[in-house]
Amino acid sequence: MPAERAGYTVMMFLIDLSPSMGAPRTVELVVGPKGETKSIKMTKLEWSLQFVKMKIQQMIFNGRKTDQCGVITFGSEKYIPIGQPNSGTLAKLDELQASETAGDRKSPSILRKKRTWTRKMVLVTDGESPMEIEQWETIVKKMSEFNVSLTVVGADFDDEDIGYREEDKPSIKRVNENFYAHLTSTLPEGLGLLGSLEHALLTLTYPDPKEVKSSLVTTTLRLGDVEVRESEAIEINVRIAKRISMARAASWKKFFRKDGDDVDIDDVEEGKTVFKEVKRRTEYVIDRSSGNEEEDKGSPGQDVSMEVDEGKSVTTEETHLEKVEKEQLIKGFKYGSTYVPCPDGQFQRLNTKKGIEICGFFEEKNFNRSYPMGEVAYVYASPTSVPEQLAFSSIVQAMYSRGVLAIARMVRTEGADPKMGILAPVPETKVDQLLWAQMPFADDVRQYTFPSLTTLVSRSGVKITKHPYIPTEEQLEAMDNFVDAMDLMDAGDEDETGEIQPWFDSFNSFNPAVHRTKQAQFHAAVVSDITTHPLPPPHPELTKYFNPPKRVLKTAKGALQECKDAFKVKEVPKRAPKARKDDHVYAQDQDEDMILLDQKGPVRKRPDVASESKSQTVNASMSRTKMKRVTDDSETESESDGELLLGSKPAPSGPSLPTPTASPEPEFDPQRAPGRIIGNAYPLRDFRQNLKQGDVVTKAVEDLGVVVREIIRRPFSSRRKDEMVECLKELREACLREDEIDAWNELLKGLKQDCNGKNGNKDFWADLQKLGRGMSLISSSEANQVGGISDVSESVLIDTPE
Repeated sequence: MPAERAGYTVMMFLIDLSPSMGAPRTVELVVGPKGETKSIKMTKLEWSLQFVKMKIQQMIFNGRKTDQCGVITFGSEKYIPIGQPNSGTLAKLDELQASETAGDRKSPSILRKKRTWTRKMVLVTDGESPMEIEQWETIVKKMSEFNVSLTVVGADFDDEDIGYREEDKPSIKRVNENFYAHLTSTLPEGLGLLGSLEHALLTLTYPDPKEVKSSLVTTTLRLGDVEVRESEAIEINVRIAKRISMARAASWKKFFRKDGDDVDIDDVEEGKTVFKEVKRRTEYVIDRSSGNEEEDKGSPGQDVSMEVDEGKSVTTEETHLEKVEKEQLIKGFKYGSTYVPCPDGQFQRLNTKKGIEICGFFEEKNFNRSYPMGEVAYVYASPTSVPEQLAFSSIVQAMYSRGVLAIARMVRTEGADPKMGILAPVPETKVDQLLWAQMPFADDVRQYTFPSLTTLVSRSGVKITKHPYIPTEEQLEAMDNFVDAMDLMDAGDEDETGEIQPWFDSFNSFNPAVHRTKQAQFHAAVVSDITTHPLPPPHPELTKYFNPPKRVLKTAKGALQECKDAFKVKEVPKRAPKARKDDHVYAQDQDEDMILLDQKGPVRKRPDVASESKSQTVNASMSRTKMKRVTDDSETESESDGELLLGSKPAPSGPSLPTPTASPEPEFDPQRAPGRIIGNAYPLRDFRQNLKQGDVVTKAVEDLGVVVREIIRRPFSSRRKDEMVECLKELREACLREDEIDAWNELLKGLKQDCNGKNGNKDFWADLQKLGRGMSLISSSEANQVGGISDVSESVLIDTPE
């Protein structure tokens, strides 16, 4: 079939209104999630029009102005001219009824459209009426010449795909059905199609992702400072187009049933229920009911946002609320416990320049796949400039060969807010391009640290090897077997070569919210009564990933039981919810949703926090005592040496005292890698704090060495050169003092390799050389002075970088 021209399509529906189309038929409708069916009687025409209205509703949903359709009927003079479909088109289809005379199939006016348009014809019939077939060869020749496709949808036609064959088929229908099969097969490949109406309706419920064509955006790619160092910078004109677009479910509107008094009897038919859309508006009021005059004078009062039905307003005399116009309000932003007014609605924007600026590069292996956010876009050179294409291609090829990604700053329009993201090279045989993905700012990333699941350390620094919280080898092996048994890579069906495919395919998985909402809207648009024609269940392709494959469930059953036995899993009985006196649950931050004119009302009484914490402490102590009785072989029997760092303390034996306020948590370092005690933000400060503890010296020395080597290899590391030198000085003194001489010597050798290697920092190594013996290896003579041992025979100065 020739390629369709995007956006230029005309579809003509040929509907058979012969007397046989008015014959009643029993249709089985699936109404339940488990395949429950319901029988309903309707005419063949009503059944066929469901297919036509579904196809037209799809065009209305897409909203393309260049998608047009028309309707021609056989056996009647009614028709719908070619044009953009709307709700009126569906209303005209509901008025069609079967005629008393059979009509002949004619060649429609679709051939009069331009050759550049994609033209389609859809014939809907039951094939039980006679027709003229003398000139069908001429029709086929004409359709082939204009590339007009023909789809014949027959009511109760035989269909091998769904296993249907009509019993006692009339002879005229058998002849017509064979003719339609021969007609569609005579057309060129891809232009003819024959199918049954039941199969066609099932196909329409298949999830169909909406394809959108992205509009190209012209911008500039800059590498370097084009204003200060123009000779060292590159500026290339590029185009940006979306690669993927986020799909969202269609929005819904709320309606309510109108009472008899509000309904206009002249405009409504008898027996019809009238609904009206719920419209809301917001009124801003200040509560003046408080009796504290000083508080009223010192604050603007409480602003209450109310949503009321249209036609009703706030009665200020009864509620003591003073109405405030929206124009009198000032927008404000919450900053801590206060609000910062912003009369203009937003703060002053940055003076940004349109374009994409490359800020630096980093290795692809350091890319965190959980950081990209939003939609992905293509970035490629201008198609009209060959020099810019060559320059852009060289950048893409260089990034790909070195295995690096670029950190970029994108500004869509002049003065717009900047967005940070990455550019990934994608070398292609035809066009080299970059992929843009937006990344979060540092303040938007929340990193949470959790205690180790396999290591427990007592307060005295002793590592606990046996404890109920530490998994045993048997438990680890059982969990490994259970995870391996749930592998979905070999749980799919076999392909043509007999190889088992993965169970999940991302290309064939669909968003249930998007497609189920679309199905519900389409169904409500094509049926007259939802009560008699309920919404059918979703298509099987939409729900096939809801339940795990049976093969995996069967395979993992034994491994699951092994886990239950190893971990001694027991079902926890449900506890009755605790009844509250006022049936309300209060949030911790009471002024979370306050706006600029809010004032604090009377203090709400809350339960005693101290008594509540006291009861929790007692319960925790009792549970810990019970745990010790069960695990007699645990190494935590001594409370002085074995008390774990779990944040709880044993309850006092005397009278219970009020629980003091919890101490503040240590400051969180977002640049501290998991498992380290030294962060990249303030390494020297962290190193000094850990040395004071005395039991983590080795770990602190090791982590500081790793952090220094990481920072030195990063772009723009020269900004922190003095800080890194200070870290190395203090690290050498600590290693000499704490007998970590071998760790220092190994660190210095590795640092030399990093600086002198590929993409190294030779300038930093040259600066270290200037420090002389103060930054050299620790020799055996120097180690003997402090009672240590070193493999280096004498103090060696740092060599000149290669």
